Amino acid sequence: VAIKKINVQTLTRKERTVSELMVMKINRNLNVVNYLDSYLVGKEFWLVMEYMDGGTLSHVISKTYLCEDEMAAVSQE
Repeated sequence: VAIKKINVQTLTRKERTVSELMVMKINRNLNVVNYLDSYLVGKEFWLVMEYMDGGTLSHVISKTYLCEDEMAAVSQE
């Protein structure tokens, strides 16, 4: 598993975060990391998700060049 730790005090859009969490909890997709559980630990919100080898999406995007057709194909998926 992977755990994303979010400081509750620094959340600027708490309602949006809760909405996103509910969408992740309800929907399952082979192309999206699946939500497993969440916990409030002290002042941190721990979001437990399936572990995906290869790093974060932002890291992959910063190290990968895609032409427009490839970006369209990835976006469609």
